[in-house]
Order: sequence, then C-alpha cells, then structure tokens
Amino acid sequence: MDPSRRPLNFLMRGINNKVIVKLKNNLEYKGRMVKCDNYMNILLEGASEFYNSNLIANYGKIFIRGNNVLYICLKADILP
Repeated sequence: MDPSRRPLNFLMRGINNKVIVKLKNNLEYKGRMVKCDNYMNILLEGASEFYNSNLIANYGKIFIRGNNVLYICLKADILP
C-alpha cells in the first residue's frame, strides 16, 4: 500500500481540522482534532457531545481512547 494512503497517515493530515468522532456506544463528538497517535487516541479542542443528533454537552478539550472509536469523519465541513 502506498504510504500516503495508509489510514494513520491520512488521519494525521487531519490534525488542526474539524472532525466528527463516532464511538461504539453511539455518542458523537465534534471538534477540532489537536493530536492523534498510532492507537487512534484523539485529543479534541472545542468539543461538543451529541447523542442521536441531540446536543448533550459542550467541552473544552477532551481525550478519546482509540479503542472506543467506531469511525472518524475528517471532512467535517458541516460543523459550525
């Protein structure tokens, strides 16, 4: 596989951009991805928590463990 097409390389290019992170328990977090590591642990800044498209809470910075992540949407142009 071409190194530029590896999932972690693609994810690292999304740093400092808005993302949507969906967890296995159906919670969604929207915010700006500040850091990401090889385990897909993610640090979001200005994060908001959603459940079934309903806003639950607004946070400053949050840390999400990679083993809880279902998917990450890097093209989050729909965020405010």
